[in-house]
Amino acid sequence: IQALDRTDPVLPLRPGRAEAHGFEYVRHGTRSLYAALNVGTGHVQGKVAVRHTSVEFVDFLDTVTRSAPRGKAVHFVVDNLSAHKTQAVQDWLAAHPRVTMHYTPTYSSWLNQVESWFARIERDCIARGIFKSTTDLTRTLLRYITLHNKTCQPFVWRYRDVTRRMPATRKSTTSH
Repeated sequence: IQALDRTDPVLPLRPGRAEAHGFEYVRHGTRSLYAALNVGTGHVQGKVAVRHTSVEFVDFLDTVTRSAPRGKAVHFVVDNLSAHKTQAVQDWLAAHPRVTMHYTPTYSSWLNQVESWFARIERDCIARGIFKSTTDLTRTLLRYITLHNKTCQPFVWRYRDVTRRMPATRKSTTSH
């Protein structure tokens, strides 16, 4: 995530024009955001890191796994980023038998519910954000996670447009 400081002011809404901002900015660096979503509660555990490598990823896996109830299986659904598949990650998984890693198929990250949460944080605080430093960006991201967790709820998947549903396959029964 880029810590962008916009050089032009945000142009306000007015009839016929959505809010806009200039395209010029100063880039103050980047940070990686790791997030684990508990699908049963909607609670998010997050960590901001300087880089997105397997070392930081394993550290995040450790943090999340330590906070999980002892004896319970822990499942991580992750994309196919190379940092998620290194030997360090494989070694960590071998040392943590209660943890299972599930990789989403290529171009199917939408199957991972935390991606919906990432879309929210992007929309709510990153896209329109003005960040004077990576410290400012980090503080904003962690504050968002804290506020989210105060009222979090699990995602509920709904598909209401019945005209676009696939017809159910009928099983034929034959008697002999």
